[in-house]
Amino acid sequence: MSRFTNAITGIDRLSIEVRYTRLGGGFGRRLTSDHAAEAVTISKASGYPVRLVWTREDDLQHDFYRPMGHHEMTAAVDSDGKITAWAQRLAGTPKYYRRNNVAPEDMFGADLYVDDFPAGLVDNMKMEYSVAKSGTPQGSWRAPAHTANAFVVQSFMDEIAEELGEDPLAFRLRVLGAPQEFPYGQHGSDVYDTGRLRGVLELAAEKANWGKAMPNGHAQGIAGHFTFGGYCAHVVEVELLADDQFRVYKVTGAIDVGTVVNRAGVVAQMEGGINDGLSACLHQQVRIEGGRMVNDNFDSYHMMRIADAPPVIDTYIVDSTKDPVGMGEMSLPPMAPAVMNAVVRAGGQRKRSQPFFSESA
Repeated sequence: MSRFTNAITGIDRLSIEVRYTRLGGGFGRRLTSDHAAEAVTISKASGYPVRLVWTREDDLQHDFYRPMGHHEMTAAVDSDGKITAWAQRLAGTPKYYRRNNVAPEDMFGADLYVDDFPAGLVDNMKMEYSVAKSGTPQGSWRAPAHTANAFVVQSFMDEIAEELGEDPLAFRLRVLGAPQEFPYGQHGSDVYDTGRLRGVLELAAEKANWGKAMPNGHAQGIAGHFTFGGYCAHVVEVELLADDQFRVYKVTGAIDVGTVVNRAGVVAQMEGGINDGLSACLHQQVRIEGGRMVNDNFDSYHMMRIADAPPVIDTYIVDSTKDPVGMGEMSLPPMAPAVMNAVVRAGGQRKRSQPFFSESA
């Protein structure tokens, strides 16, 4: 933050003291310090100390919004059901749009993670990115592009499994195969360990009693993802309701973040990320009409209410001696695909865009 105040005031950054409260979640928004820059600008112009408070309307209508994207997925399998080719094409508004000094070849780096699953496990892989221009400021959101990529990839895995007539969990484990470590060039880790991803999938499935008999209109869905050095999998249980609606009534999550320093903190982050991810995929949507943000408060930007939260969330932590990693991001990305995979297995229609209940659809 001091680099922004330095640029505005001309005061050496070592002579600027920034004090902040350790309270609340930033979820990516605090990476952009425009609110601090505004306060500094006003204070400099007036010559007085300034306390700046944005209204909720200011916040929602003058934000940095998560990147938009459209993915196209293609895969080929041989006569044995092995994936022999995988292609992912993304046209999106890059997070680095309007950022200074970003080379064109680096523009995609925060939106499409080329070392993510199934990299290393498929002989022929192709990933393409096309920049879609937008006048909307782009920014970070919890778990960055992993939220979109996990939804796309893990939903696609279920579609392939369905095409092959294979159980979704068994198919994932077959693709992962024996534990291997691959170099990982994106942020968060230097290594991607397929054995650890396999471990959380198996643990979540075991604790959720994967494959158990369920009433008509009820089903389980599964998804797993690696991000920021950690591995997470969810088994979600849903019930189909009338008018294309559904209810998530149980989530069983397994997490591997290496050596755990604070178990209560891990559980809290799991529960928070699960609810955050469910809220995002159900209703959260910013709408633009005539170049203006329509949403201006929580009556038009619909976050999940308590009544829609899963009544049961069970968290299981892998006992590991690996180096510890942060826990703020991991539990959100697998949530949306696990939910939709469960909806489809219960007999519902697959939705390939978020939020699932869009006002503009």
